[in-house]
Amino acid sequence: MWIEENNYLIKRFEFTNFIEAFSFMTQVALLAEKMNHHPEWKNVYNKVEIKLTTHDKGNIVTEKDFSLAKAIDNLFTK
Repeated sequence: MWIEENNYLIKRFEFTNFIEAFSFMTQVALLAEKMNHHPEWKNVYNKVEIKLTTHDKGNIVTEKDFSLAKAIDNLFTK
């Protein structure tokens, strides 16, 4: 579940191993580029944390963030 905190949508994902986490990040990167909306994120081994905010709207959560979050969730559930 995405949580809204400090002008970000935040979600943490956990995978079996680093390769699965990195593969997911690669898919998210391609999706984000296509949507021209790029996440802030970090990865430690099998964990990925994604933070979404709309920088060009003053660092607030907008519909762009919700749209990307939904698209990311669709990748994760495949």
